[in-house]
Amino acid sequence: MSELREQVRALRATGQSPKEIARALGVKPSIVAPLVRQIAAETADSGATPELVGCWVSAGWSTGLSIDPERGWTDAAAGEPGTGGLVSVLVARRHGYNRVSVCGYLADVYCLGVKVTHGPEVMDERGMRQFRDFFFSDYSGYQEAPIELARQIVYGSEEYASGLGFSSFEDFEQVKGHLGDMEGPSAITFGRDGRPFYVPSPQDDQNKVHRQLRRAVGDDFDYVEIDVEDDA
Repeated sequence: MSELREQVRALRATGQSPKEIARALGVKPSIVAPLVRQIAAETADSGATPELVGCWVSAGWSTGLSIDPERGWTDAAAGEPGTGGLVSVLVARRHGYNRVSVCGYLADVYCLGVKVTHGPEVMDERGMRQFRDFFFSDYSGYQEAPIELARQIVYGSEEYASGLGFSSFEDFEQVKGHLGDMEGPSAITFGRDGRPFYVPSPQDDQNKVHRQLRRAVGDDFDYVEIDVEDDA
């Protein structure tokens, strides 16, 4: 039984459902289900980071950024029109038996760091897939990504924004646990082509952001002028 348990643990870590695990191992689902529940309970009791179910980033995430090629991270939509600057990241982790906890991040990788977070929200895996499609609906698509890439995008953009003098998004500390800790030095150079590039959103105080950028880098930044009142 201990050998079967470890086989279940290994397959569960890849995100397979109890039925899929039972089929892969050639046993009844009624044998696998209690083992999955035990493994989930052990993870919760240990205080360890819950197992990763999936991690995704928006298409075109790398546009304008410099990436260490040794990481092997790909982006089929790199450089496509309308991509770059705002990158969405979604992370799903196991939350007990047959449930997942989902957390999303919107990062301005050219200037301001994390702007919005969503969750964590608990749902079943079908709900997760539906939410994932909705979460990335403003993009041309999304791709599965290594968790370390997600960490680099989110933590790295926060560090870049902090270096420019901008504060972290107020809820970020409460939701960064879904990412886990970043490992090693940054493999991404932030800013558009290495320079801060500011695109205002309706909630921004544009003049305040411009003043802070000038304090941080002088005139060595780019920006887009948007009349927020006319757009509202």
